[in-house]
Amino acid sequence: MNNTYFQDKDRQWMNAAIEEALKAERLGEVPIGAVIVRGNEIVGKGHNLRETSMDPTAHAEIIAIREASHALGAWRLLDCSLYVTLEPCPMCAGALVQSRIKKVVYGTADPKAGCAGTLMNLLQDPRFNHETELVSGLLQEECAALLTQFFRRLRGRL
Repeated sequence: MNNTYFQDKDRQWMNAAIEEALKAERLGEVPIGAVIVRGNEIVGKGHNLRETSMDPTAHAEIIAIREASHALGAWRLLDCSLYVTLEPCPMCAGALVQSRIKKVVYGTADPKAGCAGTLMNLLQDPRFNHETELVSGLLQEECAALLTQFFRRLRGRL
């Protein structure tokens, strides 16, 4: 699962996900960002909007999936890769399986809700009709620092 060798393009896409996470942070949201890439183009992007929209499903991955599906005119994202700063939760992992996404690359693990290998691995469960290629640890330190710094600042205000 963990791959220490990454292409420059992988870093480029994860940096785009980090930019999305920074958009969430500017809104006071937990800084999580995602982009969906097909070929050499971002076809969907999203950042966490749960607080802003008062919607528990407004995770970065879900928003990116919706945008990519709309842009491509299809719900099957067979030739697409998702880059996300935090390991997908059960809801997002399920949506990724349902969307038939080809590959998921995440930055840092989620010890409380991660369902791409930490608590369980919904993305590669052979009982589903689709399994996703999975890579973890891309720009892990940067992705983890976004969350750590956000929660430190939040605790400092409480």
